[in-house]
Amino acid sequence: MDYISRHLGPDSAEQSAMLGTVGYDSVQALVDAAIPPKIRAKELPHLPEALSEDGAQAALREFANQNTVLKPFYGQGYSDTLTPAVIRRGLLEDAGWYTAYTPYQPEISQGRLEALLNFQTMIESLSGLPIANASLLDEASATAEAVGLMSRAVKKGRRVVLDSRLHPQVLTVAAERARAIDLEVEIVDVREGLVGEDLIGAVIAYTGTEGEIFDPSALIEELHTRGALASVVTDPLSLLLLEGPGNLGADIVLGSSQRFGVPLFFGGPHAAYMAVTDKLKRQMPGRIVGVSKDADGRPAYRLALQTREQHIRRERATSNICTAQALLANVASMYAVYHGPKGLKDIAERVHGLASSFAQAIVDAGLEITARDFFDTVTVSGVDAQKIKADLQDAGYLVRAIGTDKVSVSFGESATARDVAHLAEAFGANPAEANFELPENLQRAEEPLEHEIFHSIHSETQMLRYLRKLADKDLALDRSMIPLGSCTMKLNPTAAMEPISWPEFAGIHPYAPEETTTGWRALVEEIEGWLAELTGYAKVSIQPNAGSQGELAGLLAIRRYHVANGDNERDVVLIPASAHGTNAASATLANLRVAVVKTAEDGSIDVADLEEKIEKHGNHIAGIMVTYPSTHGVFDPEVRDVCDKVHAVGGQVYIDGANMNALTGWARPGDFGGDVSHLNLHKTFTIPHGGGGPGVGPVAVAEHLIPFLPSDAASPELDATAETPVGQGVPITGSKYGSAGVLPISWAYLAMTGAEGLAAASGHAVLGANYLAASLNEYFPVLYTGNEGLVAHECIIDLRELTDASGVTAADVAKRLIDFGFHAPTLAFPVAGTLMIEPTESEDKGELDRFIEAMRTIRTEIQEIIDGEVAYEDSVIHHAPFTAESVATDNWEYSFGRDKAAWPVKSLLHSYKYFPPVRRLDEAYGDRNLVCSCPPPEAFEIDNSEE
Repeated sequence: MDYISRHLGPDSAEQSAMLGTVGYDSVQALVDAAIPPKIRAKELPHLPEALSEDGAQAALREFANQNTVLKPFYGQGYSDTLTPAVIRRGLLEDAGWYTAYTPYQPEISQGRLEALLNFQTMIESLSGLPIANASLLDEASATAEAVGLMSRAVKKGRRVVLDSRLHPQVLTVAAERARAIDLEVEIVDVREGLVGEDLIGAVIAYTGTEGEIFDPSALIEELHTRGALASVVTDPLSLLLLEGPGNLGADIVLGSSQRFGVPLFFGGPHAAYMAVTDKLKRQMPGRIVGVSKDADGRPAYRLALQTREQHIRRERATSNICTAQALLANVASMYAVYHGPKGLKDIAERVHGLASSFAQAIVDAGLEITARDFFDTVTVSGVDAQKIKADLQDAGYLVRAIGTDKVSVSFGESATARDVAHLAEAFGANPAEANFELPENLQRAEEPLEHEIFHSIHSETQMLRYLRKLADKDLALDRSMIPLGSCTMKLNPTAAMEPISWPEFAGIHPYAPEETTTGWRALVEEIEGWLAELTGYAKVSIQPNAGSQGELAGLLAIRRYHVANGDNERDVVLIPASAHGTNAASATLANLRVAVVKTAEDGSIDVADLEEKIEKHGNHIAGIMVTYPSTHGVFDPEVRDVCDKVHAVGGQVYIDGANMNALTGWARPGDFGGDVSHLNLHKTFTIPHGGGGPGVGPVAVAEHLIPFLPSDAASPELDATAETPVGQGVPITGSKYGSAGVLPISWAYLAMTGAEGLAAASGHAVLGANYLAASLNEYFPVLYTGNEGLVAHECIIDLRELTDASGVTAADVAKRLIDFGFHAPTLAFPVAGTLMIEPTESEDKGELDRFIEAMRTIRTEIQEIIDGEVAYEDSVIHHAPFTAESVATDNWEYSFGRDKAAWPVKSLLHSYKYFPPVRRLDEAYGDRNLVCSCPPPEAFEIDNSEE
């Protein structure tokens, strides 16, 4: 059987039945009616013939075999680490973890929320600061986020100092992102002191890119006397031995958690982290996991301070919420849990000991090292750098040449004494007993990671069961459909998932020489070419490591294009109310002003309002961001006209490609008016969501925007001290290919589906959405429809009249669905009081019918309230969801029975029944009493008191 037959949920009989409900005799006829003819492609995309699953894996093996795995001693922010097998198999490769969605519904997300809370607790302890987030994307973009945070917090200043000792890629990304928001950037060696005024703050390396350790205490104090803030970038493994920067006065501490068990992955995905002082907690980017309580008074976890979410605040958001790497943060947190503080400290001491032994060998040989205070990296100066690097490469080692006369050697977890001998030999040295101590005044005073979770799991059996216990608490795609609109949660092919852990892919350093990465670069080139063909654009860059970063890259390309043409005043971006909520937040990060275009009654763009906005802003218009099909779940028929109107006034058209799963194989944004789009490989192209990342957000552009695609942050041609020439693009992430490590997934999906398979997948996505819409419209009216009353790949059901009549809210329905074993649809976005449903092509008719039955049953329960049979406050919906403990207790105080609460439909009596681990959360309590680290065990004793 071909792969696409396995990927599509409905078989031929189910497909026919679904088409009968919708009123069409074929998927082709349905798509012909739904997608406007004006935007349809004339032919299928030109892709190779589809491969079998075995064939795709064999082709990936050929790519992998073209790579040479060198033992990495390169450093520069990417370190060798060992992923414990139990974590690799039980988390990174387990569908219960990698298919989960962002924990917006906390009652069914307690497992991954606990793991992320472990991550935050780990970072808070190591950094010495009280508040940490649940991860960011990579060290370079996290540094840019820190600069943005300082800019928001210190409103009077417009100048930021970046330590020249930061890694080059970090400097480049942070400098360009700072300039994008009109900050003056100064790059200096901060050890030499600060000059000038008007500072918002400084970003300090602890330790430097060549390995040297610098005590930043006096510098931090000086910054504070000037009213500025101090951000410190640091390696968390070093903080097992070195004092946490928060204890030295830092306001913000950030870095990468990659070396906590996350493979090199040719540059990503890797979870960055950030911790801040208490006064900055509401300014911090990304997500924060907080501790609240449920209806029974038990501690329960949730995403805290959610008023910062871009879905609510849009252009007023402090960051783009899609900037997270949850799956990789969970790997890092489990690495810390598994090793515990003693194990981590042993690894850190061993790494430092090997680096010290190497340094002593170099010094004994009469050579110079650039710093005598270091943690894991030793830089040797006054040598023939290129020859030594080449000789070591021939011997299977990767080291870093800095200029012509320096070689940097960075030690990782797998390094051995034998490696020290080989490395020293290349410098004409012999191993020697280590004689380098860490600076006494910077040695950590107190033991970190004191919470019980870091002291309770020592054996593989315990870790195996802990991972299973947490996964069992959650609803992920391995249990049931996740009908979230806007955030496609479809099958992630196992045959595509397996290769990402192959050492020939996972073990490659992002700055390895090109001759050793032939396979990686060939794979990247091929998938970029396929994506360009599918979208109708001239060229694609896969560098952005999230959809949010793809949006930012596209907007920066538009902005730089206008500036290169002398149109400096074009700083307004038009964003329809029907666009993704991330769009407005990304526009703000690109320093563009947002003008919102209204929605017409049918859910399409209000063309009259668009014309008014064009008339108002005129030559200030940089472009428009159009989500297509729209987040309202319709194919706007006038999209070509919208594009033409914006082009007519000199603007560019950004078509958000996050919904390409409804278009792929049928229409190409580059053909119907787009100048630039981003794609979500973690949606349309099957990279798993992982509970909030990994993501890949390639940016695709027309011919005239090619020069403005993201550049390589580590390229020696870029000089962070000067603004990147206006005629070229700026880097978005620290590595050239972003989150390359998960690209084999999308490559395999495209290779296994082919052009016909992709068109079939899109067609079945439209079929599934229309089947649900037709089946539910009588019970919950569908808010928007397009041509012939059809929706696109998702539909919005309107509960507002039912809420007025019964008191039952969309949130109540979301919680009640948990009792049926379903994740909720997207709640209250893009329209308050509604639910947005997207079934995807992966769900069979039986699963869709199960969801329909659940929704119809809930509608009956709502009607009982409307008819006066039960008060809303006494209803089963108001008290949902129900845990196993709550229905097993002798103390049942409700007017409805246990069977109605926990087994509302008969099918649940005869199949696996999911019980959430907690009752409905008190959302407001968690924000009033913010706690974002692991609570002590005694906190789990029931306590209904209010602080």
